[in-house]
Amino acid sequence: MKDQLVKAIACDGHVRIYVCNTTGIINYAQKQHDLWPTASATLGRVLSVASMMGGNLKSDKEKLTITINGGGPIGTVMADAYYGGNVRGFVGEPHVHYQYNDTGKLAVGVAVGTQGYLEVKKDLGLKEEFGGQVALQNGEIGDDFAYYFALSEQTPSVVSVGVLVDTDNTIISSGGLLIQMLPDASEEDIEKVEAVVKTLQPMSDLIKDNVALEEIVKSLFEDAKILETTDIAFTCNCSKERVENAIKLIDKEDLKAMIEEDHGSEVSCQFCNKTYTFSEEELQQILDSKE
Repeated sequence: MKDQLVKAIACDGHVRIYVCNTTGIINYAQKQHDLWPTASATLGRVLSVASMMGGNLKSDKEKLTITINGGGPIGTVMADAYYGGNVRGFVGEPHVHYQYNDTGKLAVGVAVGTQGYLEVKKDLGLKEEFGGQVALQNGEIGDDFAYYFALSEQTPSVVSVGVLVDTDNTIISSGGLLIQMLPDASEEDIEKVEAVVKTLQPMSDLIKDNVALEEIVKSLFEDAKILETTDIAFTCNCSKERVENAIKLIDKEDLKAMIEEDHGSEVSCQFCNKTYTFSEEELQQILDSKE
């Protein structure tokens, strides 16, 4: 099943629904960053929410950035989301693996920690970015985003995200569901959503069983109307030109040291782990342009 994002409405347009399959996206991230299981689950959950939030952007000039740091061993988790649902992301420490003793499930909350924040910044192509920051609730990602939507965007939301990781670290399934109450929702609509939540199956299980995303939506709400189905992917806009522009910001003395001591430079993109190499000659040209 392809990585896709489905947008839908229900309850006479009073409820907004997003559902996504991000299995391929997280498999790519796992390979690029050599993620251990709990790191895969953490980044997978964040990228699933990021993709669904990206689906709500209005144009390709808009972007949002999610930053999470709960003081746990995984460090900072960061994700960018673009118009249409494409995403990219990384974790500070990819080699973390914890499980809960009672359930055997991956302990994302332990890896992330709870002594920190979840921050969302939205770049809408204007002079200033917009966004909000909330305290982490349990570090398990789903509840933390539900709290963010309620507090920062005044939108009561249900967030269900899950990742299943195989014994060889590859991703069996990954996906997410976001249900949001719109301002004109009635008490009856709220009751319908509450009833849906009570019977909700884990998203990772539904994706593993190859249940079509549209069918997942229709199984939740009888009057669900599918608005759009979009292919999504892990997309990074890094390039050698962008890295060169960053190197141009380095002061002259540090550039000289890179030439005379290191005899060149290798720069890796945090998001996709691609490496860009600059020779002595290329660094010298950059230094000459500064002088």
